[in-house]
Amino acid sequence: MSTQSKSAPGAQALGAIAPPAEAPRAVAVIDIGTTAIRMAIGEIHGDGGIRTLETLSRPVAIGKDTFTHGAIARSTIEDCVRTLSSYREVLDSYSIRNDSLRCVATSAVREASNRLAFVDRIYIATSIQVEILDEAEISRVTFLGIQPTLREEDLAATRTVVVEVGGGSTEVLVVHKSKVEFSHTYNLGSLRLRETLSTLRMPVRKQREIMENQIDRFVQQAVQPISTSDDVPTEIVVLGGDCRFAAGQLAPNQVEHSLPTIAMASFEDFVDVMFRLPVDEIVHDYHLAYPDAETLAPALLTVLMFARNLGTQNIRVSNVNLRDGLLQEMANKGVWSEDFTEQVINSALDIGRHYAVDEKHARHIAHLSDTLFDALKSQHRLDDRYSVMLKLAALLHEIGLFVGIAGYHKHTMYLIQNSELFGLSQRDLRLVAQVARYHRRASPKPSHSGYANLNREDRVIVSKLASILRIADALDRSCSQRIRNLECQVNRNRLILSVPGLDDLSLEQIALKQSGGLFEETYGISVLLRQTRS
Repeated sequence: MSTQSKSAPGAQALGAIAPPAEAPRAVAVIDIGTTAIRMAIGEIHGDGGIRTLETLSRPVAIGKDTFTHGAIARSTIEDCVRTLSSYREVLDSYSIRNDSLRCVATSAVREASNRLAFVDRIYIATSIQVEILDEAEISRVTFLGIQPTLREEDLAATRTVVVEVGGGSTEVLVVHKSKVEFSHTYNLGSLRLRETLSTLRMPVRKQREIMENQIDRFVQQAVQPISTSDDVPTEIVVLGGDCRFAAGQLAPNQVEHSLPTIAMASFEDFVDVMFRLPVDEIVHDYHLAYPDAETLAPALLTVLMFARNLGTQNIRVSNVNLRDGLLQEMANKGVWSEDFTEQVINSALDIGRHYAVDEKHARHIAHLSDTLFDALKSQHRLDDRYSVMLKLAALLHEIGLFVGIAGYHKHTMYLIQNSELFGLSQRDLRLVAQVARYHRRASPKPSHSGYANLNREDRVIVSKLASILRIADALDRSCSQRIRNLECQVNRNRLILSVPGLDDLSLEQIALKQSGGLFEETYGISVLLRQTRS
């Protein structure tokens, strides 16, 4: 017989061998953008820290093709193939395989009519799988990238408007007290502006006037939802290589800072200079690549007009980019962080308030759904991201009542699909809408709109989550939140739900009998609700 002594909390027993630290993992992200293909190679450590090892960038003309002709030219596709083939050689030198690589494309590829042919050609030639990001996914990645900087700079007391002007679109993210108040991507980009005027021969002053008119329409639309009525000071933080270049020229002593500051007066003068200089001179005088020089003035003008409309005295410039957020996602191993989940939940609550839902009931259904999801993990085998989607569907399952009582579950589906839930991809949004749609009435059928277009995996996910939501909704049929404590146990072919302290559960038992069919169809087990002594 042996004895074992316990060491003090946090202490390591004498002679014990500490578990080996997780070895750093080399990963890479590739951003196929409007004017360039950029790659960042990083090293992810066991504690989640990231160290950038190498960055590469090569110009491409994808945006010029898409925004002028609507499709990517064959010659441009082959330029991309050559660039990515050379990147593949670099990846091989780091022993980075496809499972440690993420390659994404943004608006220039997303809007191209031949985007699928482009993606297929890249895969055939390089074995690199290109993922086309939608606007909501870009907002999520931007939030992940910029959030640490906002915390470090102690901007919690301000309303921070994060603006990134890309070649094809402009992204706006408003953060206050660590909460995302607003996010949207606008179809306004520096290259798109430049290409609009490329065929018109006119003086520089007239070009700027036309650009300002175009930009102003979008800026007014973007600034309108930003609250300025609560006396909270507003700061603007801008992302993008154009503004980093401006910061290097106007605030060279601050380039080591995480957020260099440029005075508005200096920035306005610099924009004037960039508009007066021909593109060739900008390339020669400032040693910029031609595509960067071509879009510099429109991008800076867009930022200037945002800052003017927000009434800020300074512009703060971040060196964060899309690749930083992508690396952060890889460090998180695709798991949604608590901070991001909180932002998504807050976004759903805001939508629910807009449609005047019974928030107490909605929150309670979300709580019960979460309890059931955890109890059924061995049955549904879904990761925690789907727990968040189930909560979202629970919080929004009755927003269709705003339209009307008859068939409101279908109205709910439509409203969710056409809402902006922060950070959710189009696929995620479709799943949430379908789960909420099936919280009542008929089970999913191939003839149903939307459901028929899902692949098999997503159809199964909808059935798994919707059946749980039906059980949760039945448990609060009285909308009184009377079932506050719920014990769940799976016993052979039954899910046993035990509620302590309530004498009469007849209403909920009747509701379960009416709503439990989809659960039995999906999981193959029945549901028993019973009262237990407290």
